[in-house]
Amino acid sequence: MSRVGKMPIAVPQGVDVAITAEHITVKGGNGTLSRSLPALVKVAKDGATLTIAPVDETAAANAMSGTLRALLSNMVNGVSKGFEKKLTLVGVGFRAQAQGQKLNLQIGFSHPVVKEMPEGIKVSTPTQTEIVIAGADRQVVGQLAAEVRAFRPPEPYKGKGIRYADERVVLKETKKK
Repeated sequence: MSRVGKMPIAVPQGVDVAITAEHITVKGGNGTLSRSLPALVKVAKDGATLTIAPVDETAAANAMSGTLRALLSNMVNGVSKGFEKKLTLVGVGFRAQAQGQKLNLQIGFSHPVVKEMPEGIKVSTPTQTEIVIAGADRQVVGQLAAEVRAFRPPEPYKGKGIRYADERVVLKETKKK
């Protein structure tokens, strides 16, 4: 059996887990997340812990138990603590501004780039060159950060562009005559 799938998930105070035959719903202070359950895995709630077990001994059921355990752990952490991604703008005149559920970027194009944030995602700009995307769903937060970064990824010669806060960009040497 999967090593990850064997580990139980601790459910903190203030988080409610509802399990039906085909869905699991996790409610907490940061919102509600829901996911469909695959037929290869069964989920049980024992007090303040969730346990995941494969239905049979097939490789697919074993793999799915580890995958579902990681997804459920992210759901529990998301509704209790939340997830956030930090982005940094590097370049002269590059600016970001959060306006409600919209992110307005001036990143060297002739026009401003506006990105609409979905429901449940908060975007903030502590400074003009920092963007913080926060929410309960880890996959959505990471995907939005990747989409914002894709507007102007860091280029390899000067390093200008949008990058993750912990990203290191290796600069190339310029062509010599």
